[in-house]
Amino acid sequence: MRPACLFPACGLGRTAARLNSPRPPRRRRRRQNEGVSPVPGPADADPPRRSGLDGAEAARGREILTAALLAEDPVGPLAQMLVDGTAERFVPELLALQLEQDPVHRHKDVLAHTVAVTAKTRPDLRLRLAALFHDIGKPATRSFEAGKVTFYQHEAVGAKITRKRLQALRYPPEVVADVAELVRLSGRFKGFGDGWSDAAVRRYARDAGHLLGRLNELVRCDCTTQNQRRAAWLQRLVDELEERIRRLATEERRAAERPLLDGHAVMERLGVGEGPEIGAALKFLLELRRRSPDLDVATTEQRLDEWWTARNRAGT
Repeated sequence: MRPACLFPACGLGRTAARLNSPRPPRRRRRRQNEGVSPVPGPADADPPRRSGLDGAEAARGREILTAALLAEDPVGPLAQMLVDGTAERFVPELLALQLEQDPVHRHKDVLAHTVAVTAKTRPDLRLRLAALFHDIGKPATRSFEAGKVTFYQHEAVGAKITRKRLQALRYPPEVVADVAELVRLSGRFKGFGDGWSDAAVRRYARDAGHLLGRLNELVRCDCTTQNQRRAAWLQRLVDELEERIRRLATEERRAAERPLLDGHAVMERLGVGEGPEIGAALKFLLELRRRSPDLDVATTEQRLDEWWTARNRAGT
């Protein structure tokens, strides 16, 4: 989706189109005409008026932002916040995402991309807050190297910015912690297409913890390319990652399973010593527990007796 198409109702389409123009901003053109080369860095955004919010202001800002994010389609409400000054007052970091594009260092309009990603997610407060803030660290980490723009470690920086802003708006601590962690982990998926070991997949799932579902949805939605083949490829990669996580979880769960009766109890009950019979009995008991996890010890012993009797009868 082109940025110019994101905000047609609120007039931000013209702003986004201007930001996408290869023509340098006026201040930069004037400096160039004076023979001074502009220093690459964050967008020339005016600093917020002040960052402190009292209790009433924080509550109002939190209410407005939450309502915008939980709307069925958050594009319009977010656009309204950007044009009426609400965003500047309560979430000034969003304004810095309007990174200009110049003739040499071309890159997507991060603000338009952010709104598009947010609109693709389901109306879950933690998820949509994470989508809104997932690139918030880019202005502070932007640099130009070999004709390319980079944002090294923007997720870690963004997580800190996110935590500070949500705390200023006085969101509940658990919401702040979850959203900041989603922002920090939002770029972890990069590199999966190059091949991850099982250990790396386990680490990804372990670090995400209870946020795994939201993190994977954020990864899926963080793709606003018009290239349908690339978009489909990314979705297949996330499908593959989720399938590997499920498979590894099943393997680990089974490896950790134990029958209700251990080897010593089996030998005592069957009246036999160590040997292949005990191994076969333990295998039977493990499969029995997988099929019927709610069986108690007494019923398990009864089933073991029945299995042992049938085995001996078949062997004679």
